Amino acid sequence: MTTHTPDTADAMVDEIAALGTRLATARASIDRRFIGQEQVVELVLSALLCGGHALLIGLPGLGKTRLVDTLSTVMGLKGSRIQFTPDLMPADILGSEVLDTRDDGSRAFRFIEGPIFCQLLMADEINRASPRTQSALLQAMQEREVTVAGRHMPLGRPFHVLATQNPIEQEGTYPLPEAQLDRFLVQIAVEYPDRDTERDILLATTGATEAEVEPVFTADELLAAQALLRRMPVGESVVEAILDLVRACRPGGPEALPEVTAAVSWGPGPRAAQALMLTVRARALLDGRLVPSIEDVRALARPVLSHRMALGFAARARGEDLATLIDGVAARITHIEQAA
Repeated sequence: MTTHTPDTADAMVDEIAALGTRLATARASIDRRFIGQEQVVELVLSALLCGGHALLIGLPGLGKTRLVDTLSTVMGLKGSRIQFTPDLMPADILGSEVLDTRDDGSRAFRFIEGPIFCQLLMADEINRASPRTQSALLQAMQEREVTVAGRHMPLGRPFHVLATQNPIEQEGTYPLPEAQLDRFLVQIAVEYPDRDTERDILLATTGATEAEVEPVFTADELLAAQALLRRMPVGESVVEAILDLVRACRPGGPEALPEVTAAVSWGPGPRAAQALMLTVRARALLDGRLVPSIEDVRALARPVLSHRMALGFAARARGEDLATLIDGVAARITHIEQAA
């Protein structure tokens, strides 16, 4: 576990407590416009606190766009939205150079920034665009900059992509490349609301007025929160649980579980372990705790690992489910760690 001097530790406790209060205010504000779906909100906020990107998967009409729009206001970020379509081109995302004629008659190229030059980018229905267009996001999501005509241009700070994806079974969708999936910190399933929640949604969204939200954070305050999260201590048992879980999910590896080797065609890389190290801290912070626990590892296994693994053909033919497999491996690994 990371060690701190008493004064430093006391200061960190105060900082974490203050941040927890701000986050509670932010969640309450989000809940006024995005009703229910507490786990979805928690995971998206976790992604922002970790400085990462999130992929929201669900059917159209479940409020994914509304959530991202609300987050942009509450977190004080400059937002931008791209509707992904089959005819969308990389220049529609990054921007392009145009030839300008100056007053003196000379000509020069001028770069017009695309919608990606923002702090919170909503990539709506990302899997409706072709792989060529999707690849325009790869450098931006990893390096927080884009290269156009040989020039490296930084994006906003912070920079986050919150992408929505329709189920791959729907018409007109393309599977996301594995390299792009790995750049998403978490994959979040957005399900149908229960009856009581849907009733609240009806009453809140079909009247003459709708609830307004106010900024709770600024961009600089979010950056400070991200820096604080990385200073949070993580116990050795949690680190070992993360390593055991990720390595157990790599088929054919020396630490892979037999059921994984039998069903999975490819498993998670080191980014998965990094994502778990960050998200367990965020979950603890949102829950008002100073340090993460092994239970956090178990709770975050599915959102962190499900898009970094794939079932083999034989497992799919047998009707096996990846989410169920991940839950089973996580429960087994964390139980062993807790018993130790």
